[in-house]
Amino acid sequence: MDFKDQLKQIADKINKFKDATQTEEATKNAFVMPFIGALGYDIFNPEEVVPEFTADIGIKVGEKVDYAIMKDGSPTILIECKYWKDDLNLHNTQLLRYFNVTKASFAILTNGINYRFYTDLESPNIMDEKPFLDINILEIKDNQIDEVKKFHKSYYNLQNIFTTASTLKYSNEIKLILNDEFKQPSIDFVKYFVYKVYTGKATEKIITQWTDIVKVSCQQFLSDLITERLKTALDKEKETQPKIEPETKKTSLETTEEELDGYYIVKSIIRQVIDSDRIFHRDFQYYHSVLIDDSRQNTICRLYLSEPQKQIAFLDENRNEARFPINSIDDIYKFSDQLKESAKKYIKQ
Repeated sequence: MDFKDQLKQIADKINKFKDATQTEEATKNAFVMPFIGALGYDIFNPEEVVPEFTADIGIKVGEKVDYAIMKDGSPTILIECKYWKDDLNLHNTQLLRYFNVTKASFAILTNGINYRFYTDLESPNIMDEKPFLDINILEIKDNQIDEVKKFHKSYYNLQNIFTTASTLKYSNEIKLILNDEFKQPSIDFVKYFVYKVYTGKATEKIITQWTDIVKVSCQQFLSDLITERLKTALDKEKETQPKIEPETKKTSLETTEEELDGYYIVKSIIRQVIDSDRIFHRDFQYYHSVLIDDSRQNTICRLYLSEPQKQIAFLDENRNEARFPINSIDDIYKFSDQLKESAKKYIKQ
């Protein structure tokens, strides 16, 4: 099982058991220890993983951090765990104290779902207040998986991680700022465009009027950018797509076992963003559909599994269909982000 599949397995376990996990200790055992194991470390080998690692802080003798991953007899990664419902912002200072009195290069603050990775980019031997990597294991992206994999025992390279940590830290902060500005532009953000575009005097009234203009322009820009990237991706897909035989009708409208398995895969993905009791499936002559509220107008995707070349299809706002070839129903997982985005459109309906 590769690393990505291991993380997915942990995410599935969290979704299944989190409501029954009622304590911090249970969170460690059910969620955090499997994560450490996925990183390739033997959680039962005290030369690799030390639970309740002692980190004396001044006169506070016997202070302990939940786990220390060891290398050559010294801690290299500290892990502080909290209950899965806890807000991690409340606990940063505790891990900061641990980090400053050990030789660890990295620190992880987690509640078993969110993992925040820290180091000392700004001042040597003093842990940064902000993480350079912040992931939610239930919604982890492929590029984040690649970064987390660098902490795997088989790939761990201190210099390699440091090289990318700085870029990650500041690019993430920039993206958060842009996200906030695009949702609700600040005065300074609006002024920047007013001074660049508007030839009149930038009065308070003008700034107020331009706030909506900037907000709409940013949203349209992002929409156009996404549309263009999807179009480029689809064009490339068409160029490389193997010749597909004319679609064949299903011999009956009975749902096959493979179609049912495909539906359950889609449901397991989109239930992370929409209530599972709103997710339905229905058989049609050429394909099998996954629907929200059992309505054809709320199509999440279509599965063409009875054809020589299996395909998954998505509909745009004009109900134009874009198909993508898949080799097996397991390939549906590759479209997780697209499926979740499709489901999000119906959350408030």
